[in-house]
Amino acid sequence: MKLLDCTLRDGANVVGNGFSRELTEMMLTGLIESGIKIIEMGNAYGMGAEETQKNSPSPLTDAEYLELVQPYLPKAEIGMFVGIKYAVPKNIDLAASRGLNFLRVGANAGDGASTKEAIGNVKKAGLVCRYSLMKGYILSAKELAREGAMLESFGLDEMTIMDSAGFMTPDQVGDYVAELTAKVTIPVGFHGHNNLGLSAANAIAAFRAGASVLDCGLMGMARSAGNLATEVAVAVMQREEERTGVDFYALLHFIDNELASAMKKHGYHSAIMPVDLIYGLAGCHSSFAGLFEAAASRHGVNLYRLIMEVSAIDQKAPSAELIEKIAGNMKGGK
Repeated sequence: MKLLDCTLRDGANVVGNGFSRELTEMMLTGLIESGIKIIEMGNAYGMGAEETQKNSPSPLTDAEYLELVQPYLPKAEIGMFVGIKYAVPKNIDLAASRGLNFLRVGANAGDGASTKEAIGNVKKAGLVCRYSLMKGYILSAKELAREGAMLESFGLDEMTIMDSAGFMTPDQVGDYVAELTAKVTIPVGFHGHNNLGLSAANAIAAFRAGASVLDCGLMGMARSAGNLATEVAVAVMQREEERTGVDFYALLHFIDNELASAMKKHGYHSAIMPVDLIYGLAGCHSSFAGLFEAAASRHGVNLYRLIMEVSAIDQKAPSAELIEKIAGNMKGGK
């Protein structure tokens, strides 16, 4: 399963229309060092949207984001979202001239016929063309699949069903993904918002129905109730025994050590912090936290790895002796 991290685009809604240079650089570094290699960044409303944001501009212009990202381009697939209104040659050419890997064209479900020229222009510019079927639920699953087949004929490289309002349920997601993947040969992704608290369940349903890409955002950052959290996406895919290529522990420590405190200054926090995510993934009751924390500190070992290793042996009632033994083995490299 590939993860497409949208924090630096959709996630910027939590602070305005875009992240600052400092936060953008921090997150690019943290994502790439954690093994997340498909990243959407820039203005929260996409490339070109700055034209209508005179009263609430993003901290950086499109050109400035493109300049900032230059050192990172060899390290990941980095691109921008562009709504169909702004998917015009000047924006496409700017993205191509600055070495972006992809543009993701976005249009509401049902409006696909109007995007043929834009998709063609993105491809002519030498960019990968991804596509967002925004508000995918406004069509039936079969109607969306027919539109997807038409869009593929325009030359798309990948398309994503966007649950833009966090409206869909797992059964719906499974039906929509199954219908679409049966009609197209290119990869199908899913972008889920968490308004009904179903983003993780919907991601699992999308995966089981054949989706090969999940959109996500660090600490769940995105518009409204947020997206599927990137760290949760990695965890639920582990539960599904599916590889993501992400260094899970590096990602969690980036959140713990850098990102969470930086976002706290902006009044943002996640309901699921890394340690809580680990307890869930391990199947370990948090009432044992004191024992784990003391042993990890005493032996100088990674708390999260200790919880996982002990829980693989005993999820019911891990004893202090077992925790000490595993911590000692970890310290000794056993």
